[in-house]
Amino acid sequence: MECNHVSQNYILSIAQRDMHKSLERIFSMSWQVRIEYRTFPLKTAWRLSAMVLMGFSAMGSIAAGAQNADRSGEQVVAAVCGTCHAKGASGAPKIGDEKAWKPLASRGLSSLTETALKGIRNMPAHGGNKGLSDIEIERAIVRMVNQSGGNWVEPVSSTAKPAKRSGQQIVNSQCIKCHEKGTGGAPKIGDREAWIPRLKTGLDPLVQSAVNGHGGMPPRGGAANLSDDELKEAITYMFNKGRVPEKTTK
Repeated sequence: MECNHVSQNYILSIAQRDMHKSLERIFSMSWQVRIEYRTFPLKTAWRLSAMVLMGFSAMGSIAAGAQNADRSGEQVVAAVCGTCHAKGASGAPKIGDEKAWKPLASRGLSSLTETALKGIRNMPAHGGNKGLSDIEIERAIVRMVNQSGGNWVEPVSSTAKPAKRSGQQIVNSQCIKCHEKGTGGAPKIGDREAWIPRLKTGLDPLVQSAVNGHGGMPPRGGAANLSDDELKEAITYMFNKGRVPEKTTK
C-alpha cells in the first residue's frame, strides 16, 4: 500500500524512522513483505511487525510440535512394521491377509501389544525399535488389523495433551467459513487493510473479542474447543496470509 502524503498526526520521530528502516530490511529479506508504516503510530507499527515475525516463528513451532507428538499407526507401520509385515517376511503375518490376521485379532489389542513389546520368534522386542512407545505400538497393531479386515479404533493417549493446532489448520477448518469471502463483514483472510484497524489496540484485545464473540461471530468462532493461544495463531495466520510462506504438509 503506497501513500502519496503523510498525515501531520503521524509524522515520525527519529526513532520511528530508524524502526521503519529496520522493518523494511526485515521485509525485504522476507519475500518483499512490506507495509507502509509511515502511516501508523509507533505502537501500532511495533504490534504489526510483531505479528509478521510471529508468522515466521509459527512455521518452526509446527515442525517442532510434529516431532514431539506420538506417531500414528500409519507412520509406525511405514517406518518399522512394514519392513516384515508388508511382504510377510520371516513368517510375519502379511498386511492385508485377513486369514492370517483373524485369529490374532481375536486375542484383542492388549494381548497383541504385550507380545509385540516382549517380542516373539523372529520379531525382536518393540519390533526392533526401542524408541517406540507402548501407545505407538498399539496404534501400529490397530493399523495392520484394520488393513486386514478389522475395524478397530486407533487409541489416543490418556496422559498426553492434544497437539496444538496451527493457525493454518484452524483457519482452514473453521475461520474460512466466514473470513474467506468476508461474510457478515468479517475481515477477509490476507486483507491487511481490513485487519490493521482491528489490530491498532494490539493482538490480545482482538483475541479476547474472538473469545467472547463479536457481531455475527459466535464465541471462539463457533468452535468451543479452541484455546486462546490457538485463536491467536489463527488471527496471526489470517493477517499474514499471502505474505509469510506457509508450512507445507506432505
